[in-house]
Amino acid sequence: MAHRWNNDLTIKDATPENVFLNRRQILAGAAGLGLGSIAGPLAASTELEPNSWEDITSYNNFYEFGTGKTDPAAYASALTTSPWSVTIDGLVHRPGQYDFNDIMSEMTVEERIYRLRCVEMWSMVVPWNGFELADLLALAGVKDEARYVAFETALRPEEMPGVNRPVIEWPYVEGLRLDEALHPLTIMATGLYGKPIPNQNGAPLRLVVPWKYGYKSIKSVVRISLVKDEPPTSWGEYSASEYGFYSNVNPNVDHPRWSQAHERRVGGGLFSKKTPTLMFNGYEEDVSALYEGMDLAKYH
Repeated sequence: MAHRWNNDLTIKDATPENVFLNRRQILAGAAGLGLGSIAGPLAASTELEPNSWEDITSYNNFYEFGTGKTDPAAYASALTTSPWSVTIDGLVHRPGQYDFNDIMSEMTVEERIYRLRCVEMWSMVVPWNGFELADLLALAGVKDEARYVAFETALRPEEMPGVNRPVIEWPYVEGLRLDEALHPLTIMATGLYGKPIPNQNGAPLRLVVPWKYGYKSIKSVVRISLVKDEPPTSWGEYSASEYGFYSNVNPNVDHPRWSQAHERRVGGGLFSKKTPTLMFNGYEEDVSALYEGMDLAKYH
């Protein structure tokens, strides 16, 4: 099911030249680095080039390592990412513990340049490497009665200093409707700029759902469960009025404490101008049919 979403730009069209100086060597060694076989059409933002490696890897939310934007880069190196496995259970035909390397041997990795919009009003453009979540779910075999997909992040207090503070309930959990999970835009990211994804960005395997606020794209996933009922989400449990289950980027629906009409792009400098936020983060044409007939102000 790979290569289901196309764009007329390639990553080379959008990425600064210096990033590609050693690109051929990087790709040649990709399989040995857990990136799989890089292939296929490249999904790109048509008007923005990606943020730099420094921007993307030094400005993060990953509360398991602290609440500051620089905390993940400072502390996430303690996370052991090999070996790694993902438990896939619930309403699937082939439940079990799937080794990361075995997963990668079955997946087709593509490059996807996506906008990333945080609920906190900042944004980036990120060149991910990853595979469609639909392909991983097909590996486990989804049963007909499944309606939702629940995700869980690793919980390792000895490696994650942030979990010693009760910011939210641990482990971090998230969820999608099954049709959202199967959409070709929804990927499991394993790399960044053609390199293995850094720990602070969710190594070795994170969800990326580009039309939703960034906290939906759960990091360092260890469990994926197919379920019949809507699963709980960490931020929804913290405050349902502020962080709804859908969490689609909608500039017309404000967060209770701030407007969502505009955003600040990371890397633009302290005095950079805010830019208007796009409906569904710019992916309206691709995903609006998923929500036909729904009140998007109510189901935020």
